[in-house]
Order: sequence, then C-alpha cells, then structure tokens
Amino acid sequence: MKLYIKQRVFSFVDKFSVKDENGTDRYFVEGQIISLGKKLHIFDSEHNEIALVKQKIVSLRPKFVVEVNGEEVAEIVKKITFFKPQYYVEGLGWNVEGDFFAHDYVIESNGAEVVSIHKAWVSWGDTFELDIADGNDEVTALAVVLAIDAVLHSQNATASAHFGNI
Repeated sequence: MKLYIKQRVFSFVDKFSVKDENGTDRYFVEGQIISLGKKLHIFDSEHNEIALVKQKIVSLRPKFVVEVNGEEVAEIVKKITFFKPQYYVEGLGWNVEGDFFAHDYVIESNGAEVVSIHKAWVSWGDTFELDIADGNDEVTALAVVLAIDAVLHSQNATASAHFGNI
C-alpha cells in the first residue's frame, strides 16, 4: 500500500491529507495551535480520530509518543550520536535505518521491511511517499513516520533558535 503526504509550506497549524495511490483522501492530519508540545491528530476518511502523535515535554532528547485508538503503542526516541541521526521505536520493536538528510529511510521489524519512506527534494512543501508492506498496520506505520518527521522538525527548530543569529 502506498500513501502520499503533502504538507503545506505556510501554515500556522499542521493540516494536510494523506492520499492513496488513486489520489483519494484516506486520512486527515491536524495539529493543534495551542498545546504544550507538538500534537498531531490523525483522522480516518469519516473524520473519526484514530491516532495521535504527541511530543513528550520533559525529556532531554526529542521524544514523541504514538497512540492508536487511545492506546499508547510506540515511543520514537532519537539516539545520541555525533555524525548520523539514528532513531528507534520502543514498544513495536521497529528499527529505523537510512539517510535522514537525504530523506530516504526504512523502518524494519526483525529484518522485514515495515515501511519505506521517500521525501521528494524538489517540491513546494514536504512531500512524502510511504510504501507500507502488505499485512502491516498502515495507521501505526503512518503515525510513526509522522512522529519521526516531527522529531526532525523539532531538532531543526531548536538548531535554528540556537544558531539563527550567527
């Protein structure tokens, strides 16, 4: 199953749809304007909330929690590394490998690919293609990918705040 995400460039709040291979809206993602930490609500095509990605505020490293149908299923944590960013997904046993700077990475479980992610370089806004392996929970996979993207954005925002005036 392939899903496509195109995020808006200029928006006060994250709000975008996730489309399937036919261009049909399959999921809707909405952030919150006022909240402690970043929160992304994921809705199905009938606008029922099915997942939530939320930032853990009290943490030395960026951490995001994934809830599916009100139950916490995963926590995305950035490993402390010097050269190449690395992430792991607690709760699901998923490993995240790839080149995050080139926006190409894979999430695996016990050596089997769960989802591969490719981010287009030349686009207006962030555009992602998710290729979810058959038999995997696409809602959980989508939420984990959005959480990893949120970790990357929170790191970039922190770096800009610290080094923006140089």
